[in-house]
Amino acid sequence: MRCLTLILFVFLLNSCGTTSPDFVIIAHRGASAHLPEHSLAATAFAHAHNPDFLEADLVVTKDNQLIVLHDLTLESTTNIAEVFPKRKRRDGKFYAVDFTLKEIQSLDLLERVETNTGETVYSDRYSLGSTGLRIPSFDQFLKLVNSLNRTTKKNIGIYPEIKSPEFHQREGKDITSLVITKLREWGYEEKPSQIFLQSFSPESLMRLKTEFKTQIPLIQLIGENSWNESSADYDVMRTTEGLKKIKQYAVGVGPWLSSLKPELIADFKQAGLQIHPYTHRDDRRPDGMSSDEYIQSLLKLGVDGLFTDHVELFEFLKKKN
Repeated sequence: MRCLTLILFVFLLNSCGTTSPDFVIIAHRGASAHLPEHSLAATAFAHAHNPDFLEADLVVTKDNQLIVLHDLTLESTTNIAEVFPKRKRRDGKFYAVDFTLKEIQSLDLLERVETNTGETVYSDRYSLGSTGLRIPSFDQFLKLVNSLNRTTKKNIGIYPEIKSPEFHQREGKDITSLVITKLREWGYEEKPSQIFLQSFSPESLMRLKTEFKTQIPLIQLIGENSWNESSADYDVMRTTEGLKKIKQYAVGVGPWLSSLKPELIADFKQAGLQIHPYTHRDDRRPDGMSSDEYIQSLLKLGVDGLFTDHVELFEFLKKKN
């Protein structure tokens, strides 16, 4: 398997085109290789390394506040089990939607752990234990990004993800409406070059296009059906007809990096869709590849951008261009 993985990347390196000056780097959950994901510290660290966009995954609290959090639940990245041990659901999980913003911001934001073992998912990243960091609200994230842009005279954009609209709908929360309302409050409808808005839910993206008539560029995330990110059939999305449908409401796709094959990239391009795959992690590169070889292989894929945990490794692109 290791040999096959390396052969695939070498093939891609030798067979595909080079990156363009418009290639965009997206800081995945901030500088998540170095600081707890989605913390304001991780956002500031990433901003300093000049990505094109900073990602913010969004979920809703009990009191209808948007927070920057990848999971619907809190146990993998906070000390929720210590602070509110009796507030878990029958499945043993602590859902953000069951807590107010004040309660959530009383928690310690930690490096991601495997909940069944308590071990960090990425052993060489931020250490275990108290950090003094907090889960930010979307307002706090936007204030930081806009303030840093102003003081550094940069125009680094944002790349929010609407997480699990179907789950939120079942909980009585219209996350799609909350997100677009907040983005309009902050003026992003008037500056579409500084934002992409993504979701695994085609229904949510189509609502944004038709009901809310947004001018913000939309990205359809494509995963595996086994992940249960939504009720959508992602296998159908990859077909010619599926891609034509995506093109009706989105400017691009966000495919899983490990799913990319030359023929799939060609299909995306034929459909006229931008391609922003996720996620480059230098501490999860294919065996036998150096950091530089891995980066160069990804830049040769012929895609239009890339999500990365290691944003600092791509700063050379900005200096080059």
